[in-house]
Amino acid sequence: MRYLRPAILGFMWAAVFVYIVWAGSAVRRERTASRIRSLTVEVVDSTSQGYLVTGAQVRRWISQGGIGTVGTPVAEVDLTGIERLIARNGFVDEVAAYVSGRGELHVTITPREPLLRLLTDGRNSYVTSEGYVFEAPRASSLYVPVVTGPYRPPFPTSWVGDVRTYIDRRKQEIDARIAELERSKYPVYRREQANDREYREFRRKRIKRRWWKDESAEAFEKRVQELLAQKAEHRRLYRYRSRQFAAQLEQIAAQQESERRKQKNLEKSYEDFMKLLTFVETVEGDEFWRSEVVQITARTTPSGALEVDLTPRSGRYTILFGRLEEVDRKFDKLLRFYRNGLSTLGWETYRTIDVRYGNQVVCKK
Repeated sequence: MRYLRPAILGFMWAAVFVYIVWAGSAVRRERTASRIRSLTVEVVDSTSQGYLVTGAQVRRWISQGGIGTVGTPVAEVDLTGIERLIARNGFVDEVAAYVSGRGELHVTITPREPLLRLLTDGRNSYVTSEGYVFEAPRASSLYVPVVTGPYRPPFPTSWVGDVRTYIDRRKQEIDARIAELERSKYPVYRREQANDREYREFRRKRIKRRWWKDESAEAFEKRVQELLAQKAEHRRLYRYRSRQFAAQLEQIAAQQESERRKQKNLEKSYEDFMKLLTFVETVEGDEFWRSEVVQITARTTPSGALEVDLTPRSGRYTILFGRLEEVDRKFDKLLRFYRNGLSTLGWETYRTIDVRYGNQVVCKK
């Protein structure tokens, strides 16, 4: 009896192990024998904004990628390949592919949510509120604000991804360039030190009268004058070389300063870009301005700053909004002018309405 209970437990665990092995083998046999019966593509898209991609487009991508779906044995379906194929598109935030027990292949896609569409400087891209940029898919239809004009964003046309990532990479490249320039100073420093050392040694050079050769005073004086002439020539050469070394170091320092200015301008351009996103969020967050502002025209000024103009729905004028600073104050000022000025004078009275200056509104016919 003492050994009966352990024997029964051992038998039960052995039976469980055999069942697990058998069940796993049965599932593998069933998966090997079963085939994909259908393909379902679900795009979790915002119906209020429109769509970035359709299920038909996703099916076409999978087919063009050469990945088998309907009719393919379940065990041979490349689920990871499907996810990678779809995730290559920058607008895809998440993608999951799996097969249900009935042999149904499901692909679920969650696209990113664009804040605006950028049609500036040869670009046709969507941008999220976090600053993620991706190329606008063909035949996409999203009802988001459009930013046009000669504005130059702080990233190249081909960039897909987080803008902060691009800025950090560029700054690291510039840091590497500055460090490389700093290293290029070292040979100049060494030549400068060698020039100083050679000059000091030559300055200490002295001559003595050769009494043992019965040298005359005239011969000794002649040698003294020759040495003085050599020292004068050496001094001129030393100063010339010193000026050259100083000029080389100044040139390298100027290049470094130029690179640092690039970094500052890059960071300022990024700040302006993020201000643009915040500005669009402000417009979209206000029911009146969301309906009133039809188009945002952005431009880069000669100083590198970002300024915007607004095209309203209520008239044929242009609102010169300027830099994206004190945005709430400018909108409040503009709204008061709408209520107390344009409603009385007429919406077609002016060609431009300028809210860039202080507490005044400047209008031109």
